[in-house]
Amino acid sequence: MALPRMELRELGNTGLKLSCVGFGASPLGNVFGPVPLEEAIGCVRRAFDLGVNFFDTSPYYGRTLSEKILGKCLKALQVPRSEYIVSTKCGRYGDGFDFSAERVTRSIDESLERLQLDYVDILQCHDIEFGSLDQIVSETLPALVKLKEAGKIRFIGITGLPLDIFTYVLDRVPPGMVDVILSYCHYGINDNALKDLIPYLKGKGVGIISASPLAMGILTDAGPPEWHPASPELKAACQAAAAHCKSKGKNISKLSLQYSLSNQDISTVLVGMNSVKQVEENVAAAVELATTGIDREMLSEVEAILKPVKNQSWPSGIRQT
Repeated sequence: MALPRMELRELGNTGLKLSCVGFGASPLGNVFGPVPLEEAIGCVRRAFDLGVNFFDTSPYYGRTLSEKILGKCLKALQVPRSEYIVSTKCGRYGDGFDFSAERVTRSIDESLERLQLDYVDILQCHDIEFGSLDQIVSETLPALVKLKEAGKIRFIGITGLPLDIFTYVLDRVPPGMVDVILSYCHYGINDNALKDLIPYLKGKGVGIISASPLAMGILTDAGPPEWHPASPELKAACQAAAAHCKSKGKNISKLSLQYSLSNQDISTVLVGMNSVKQVEENVAAAVELATTGIDREMLSEVEAILKPVKNQSWPSGIRQT
């Protein structure tokens, strides 16, 4: 299946140009079921061939398995390192959270070994709402600056669910210390609260990555996994929206991804992928959006169904004192 190549977007002040669809590698850690190595390699290769150049992982995904498998997949591409952009994370692990300078410094060496790389393009503090934000500001991020100076990472990021964590940290660190934020579940049809933060982030020169456009499976025909933290009301509304799309011969997942991609201020939308079919569907959705635009009628119908639960989220992290 021949498809036009992906649109590239600039990431804040980094100089990096990311494919508008990013490859979320958590499924390669078998977190949604087993993915054989050959299938994983085929998946990453197909994504790269279609112009996806951004690959995101974490030691937390599959208890380091995602990093190991992604490393093997990238090596199998046999292309120059400069042709793809890799992001991994630190601070969240299979056994819990540790944002100490000592642990995150050790963490990058472990990640580089698993990924079989000399450096990563972006290292992000993972789900910082589960740590002390003051520790992130005073200890974790300065440790990452040293890793940047050592050439092990090129850029520094922070991730999490509550949006106020980003302003808390960015208001307390020197300009330019944090290059990028990764927000998830806050730029989709059901929840676009990230939109209000975009002018602030752009003012800080910070690049914006949005993940989970399907809100961790809630905006799919199959519906959310059992563990999903959304309220019954939110789940029911999303399932009603999915059923409405299906009744019109449309797919809510495709519509949701296109909605997320339609904001040009978001550099890339990360989508978890574990099959060639998924890769091709996601790229096709992005290409269709660029050529014919989003289905406005379907979008307005879905937005009407979701209006009673608009921007409803769920708690995440520990209470900051």
